[in-house]
Amino acid sequence: MLKVGLTGGIGAGKSEVSRLLASYGAVVIDSDRIAREVVEPGTPGLAAVVAEFGKSVLAADGSLDRPKLGGIVFADPERLKALNAIVHPLVRDRSAQLEAAAADDAIVVHDVPLLTENGLAPLFDLVVVVDAAPHTQLDRLVRLRGMAEDEARSRMAAQASRDQRLAIADLVIDNDGPLADLEPRVREIWEALRERARDLSRPN
Repeated sequence: MLKVGLTGGIGAGKSEVSRLLASYGAVVIDSDRIAREVVEPGTPGLAAVVAEFGKSVLAADGSLDRPKLGGIVFADPERLKALNAIVHPLVRDRSAQLEAAAADDAIVVHDVPLLTENGLAPLFDLVVVVDAAPHTQLDRLVRLRGMAEDEARSRMAAQASRDQRLAIADLVIDNDGPLADLEPRVREIWEALRERARDLSRPN
């Protein structure tokens, strides 16, 4: 099994790379998706969040009111730390379960937005970084996602810098150009991952 960490700054195009890798045959474990699943109604995760933050973070249907919770934690680093202490262990456990269920010869790609920030690079055989210039990220967030420019800049500033991400990269996917240019680059990376997986499976 080849364990790959995939990361990139907001607006860099990591989700599209993840989708392409899955279409080629990678087992993709999406940390953001799991983070949502572990706090769905009826889960111990949601119960722990409510115990920590109160019932005011629940929507009328009993689900987590993410904007309300976000307004609390992103304004207070200590409250964000408290939330992460609940959610991160649940995400790690679920990710480990999904990885264990993969075939022995699988290429398992862990899609982790905060891989750099949380110092997770040593957990993987190699790290792939989806890279785009900050002005490209900002343009995509404002023009394609409809974010206000101030919000987009704030979200970018809260993440690791471009240099910090590139410093942990074993492989880099340049996604500064149009979407049509991305697929050939991702295909090239996929072939490199397959070669690395073959090397791992060869007897010493």
